[in-house]
Amino acid sequence: MGALEILICVIVGAAAFAGGFLLSRIIKGKQLKNVEQEAATIKEMARREAETMKKEAELSSKDAMIKLRQEFEQETKQRREELSVAEKRILQKEENLEKRLDLLEKKEKDQNQRFDVLRQKETDVAAKNEELIKVIQQEKDALHKISNLSRDEAKAMLLAKIDEELIHEKATRIRQTEEEIKESADKKSREVLSIAIQRCASDHAAETTISLVPLPSDEMKGRIIGREGRNIRALEQATGVDIIIDDTPEAVTISGFDMVRREVARIALEHLVSDGRIHPGRIEEVVEKAKKELEQKIKEEGEAAVFELGIHNMHPELVKLIGRLKYRTSFGQNALQHTKEVARLMGVLAHQLGLDPQIAKRAGILHDIGKVVSTEAEEGTHATVGGRLAKKFGENELVVNSVESHHNEVESHSIYGVLVCIADTVSASRPGARAESLETYIKRLENLEKIANAFKGIDKAFALQAGREIRIMVDPAKLNDDEAVVLARDIRKKIEAEMEYPGQIKVLVVRETRAIEFAK
Repeated sequence: MGALEILICVIVGAAAFAGGFLLSRIIKGKQLKNVEQEAATIKEMARREAETMKKEAELSSKDAMIKLRQEFEQETKQRREELSVAEKRILQKEENLEKRLDLLEKKEKDQNQRFDVLRQKETDVAAKNEELIKVIQQEKDALHKISNLSRDEAKAMLLAKIDEELIHEKATRIRQTEEEIKESADKKSREVLSIAIQRCASDHAAETTISLVPLPSDEMKGRIIGREGRNIRALEQATGVDIIIDDTPEAVTISGFDMVRREVARIALEHLVSDGRIHPGRIEEVVEKAKKELEQKIKEEGEAAVFELGIHNMHPELVKLIGRLKYRTSFGQNALQHTKEVARLMGVLAHQLGLDPQIAKRAGILHDIGKVVSTEAEEGTHATVGGRLAKKFGENELVVNSVESHHNEVESHSIYGVLVCIADTVSASRPGARAESLETYIKRLENLEKIANAFKGIDKAFALQAGREIRIMVDPAKLNDDEAVVLARDIRKKIEAEMEYPGQIKVLVVRETRAIEFAK
């Protein structure tokens, strides 16, 4: 190989080396640029992810704060309601203590007056004794002058005269004291008997004058009471019963002697609790719906009773009256159960005597229907009223006469009347069937409402608190505020004059004016 060829090889090798070196630098530059771009992309993604995590953390913390705030507000609300109920109980206790304090002050005042009277009487007696001593001395002197008697003789004569006067005065005072003792004993015995009757009536009434309404939770009690008690007052005013909210867990007690009012209140309260909307306007609406619902229920009860006894083709109005007997008691005995029992007895007796069982059972089931209308527009006893109703709605003459004669107020024209008397007596006189004290208690409350309703301008009157309160709603268009005050006093006087009762009765007259307009 020549020198030229070696030189060419060297030049070619150098050129190749230089080209490879330049090519590697170019490739490394491009790789570095790609790496930098990837690093920038990763950095940007990391930044975005960090911002996303930051936002999620902020949202999560906000949700937690909102949840904690809601829990705090709910707990605060519950504590406030509990404090409100506790405050009302404390206020009620304070009112009771104030009433007791007023009563004690009144008693103390009466005792002070009696002590003053006794002191005055002692002063009068002392003065009379001094006058008596003077009179005796004057008589002694006069006797000495007139009779010329010795001192011993005059003394004996004077003592005899004084003894005679003292015997007469003693006899008079004994008779007066005996009369006072008799009067006091008679009054005390009546008071004791009245208290005993009232306590006995309460024992019987406790089973038949209350209803229990279950609640989903004790929180519902606060909603039933309402702000400052407006909801419970509206419910009591609309239904005429007592709503008792005590420590009984998840339950409210409805108290009232009228079973229809109590059932309306129970239905209305159950609807209000299930619906959740409880305010005075809603309460009045639900009470009206409850009354309609009860009317339908009464009709169904009557239909079930006649169907159970196999009685057909009875007028619908008579069926409704029979259904109303379920919400009435007679001496503690449910009137509907009593009438069904009488009807069954009539059917058995008629079958044994070869009579028509259908007529007998119709007379039995209708014999007490006069009780559900006897206090309204109809006049007469429940037997005569029942007979008129049976005749009015097309019952057989034998049935009519049996109904009106079952208490012997009308002469019975058939053996069916005699059988009604027998079946009625058997059903009523069996052991444990009736409680006399409960009937006395209910009649006293009915008389209390009757006295109040006799006055003009009365819209509604309800006997509450077991007869210790009569609540009267007046028509604001007929009576003003001053006349309402006078009305309360007049009713109080009439109650005192016509009724006998233990303790005292609160007469509460409510005059409420409402202005209603409709936006169209």
